[in-house]
Amino acid sequence: MRRAAALAIACLLLLAGCAAGPRKAGLAGDTAVHDPALVVGSGGDPWFVYSTGGAAADGAIQVRRSDDGVTWQYAGVVWKQRPAWIDEAVRGVGPLWAPELVEHDGTWYLYYAASTFGSNHSVIGLATNTTLDPADEAYEWVDRGPVLESLTSDDFNAIDPGIVVDREGVPWMAFGSFWSGIRMVQLEWPSGLRADHKEPLRLADRGTPPNAIEAPAILEHGGEYFLFVSFDSCCQGLNSTYNVAVGRSDEVTGPYLDRDGTPMLDGGGTVLLATGGDRIGPGGESASNGFLGYHFYDGTAAGAPRLAISRIDWDAEGWPLVD
Repeated sequence: MRRAAALAIACLLLLAGCAAGPRKAGLAGDTAVHDPALVVGSGGDPWFVYSTGGAAADGAIQVRRSDDGVTWQYAGVVWKQRPAWIDEAVRGVGPLWAPELVEHDGTWYLYYAASTFGSNHSVIGLATNTTLDPADEAYEWVDRGPVLESLTSDDFNAIDPGIVVDREGVPWMAFGSFWSGIRMVQLEWPSGLRADHKEPLRLADRGTPPNAIEAPAILEHGGEYFLFVSFDSCCQGLNSTYNVAVGRSDEVTGPYLDRDGTPMLDGGGTVLLATGGDRIGPGGESASNGFLGYHFYDGTAAGAPRLAISRIDWDAEGWPLVD
């Protein structure tokens, strides 16, 4: 009881951690997060969440750290001043969006999006580092430039990168928001850049305007691949309608089908998370080491974004379940 009372008081004081979803998982501290990229620590290592930038530090990607996955602290940003090429590539760009993190051979790869609302003139950039911890003396993100760009003449939108490494060790980047839905390109190691310049593959499409699907994350489990996406609208506080849907495939490149067998290219997708109580519009998901990180809009705090983390369980038919 004492611990519960202390946690409740901390929630009131910090205004950051304990809306309906996080209370169930015991999250506390600074959880004012949008579009989290979750990295779950193992063997006593810290957990990290990188997320969409704010007004400070040139709109750079924000960093939060936790020693136990429960209590979170703001830990800084990726850059004090972002690379000049970003503003040259996308005029009027504000904060950087929707990061993704993946580790390969001792190097961390940070993918992120630069865009403006309502436009598909966008770019996905890349930076690398040997550590995720801003307190580490080796912490330094090295700019690797653009990975993928979309212009207004394209039928896709180069935002919301989601990286998966297939069973042969080949990296792939799913991406997309509205327009023609979720697309995919092949990457290569060690550069982390595109392996070719072929037309991006098609993974998911709702088929009717405004084609409100984005934020892909792909997870391999039991020899199958699971494509998580966010349906409907984010970023509207209490009026947000985001929800998380999923499909699965035997191959990383698809086709992805939902529980009913409907292809995600034909509007399919089984809803996994939706608005419930004060947890409004969950989405912007990221999978790591058996957990799903996502944001929602807090009905107890005028719709402010909050971090939630749920353990991923699996049912008898091999489909993911989250709290």
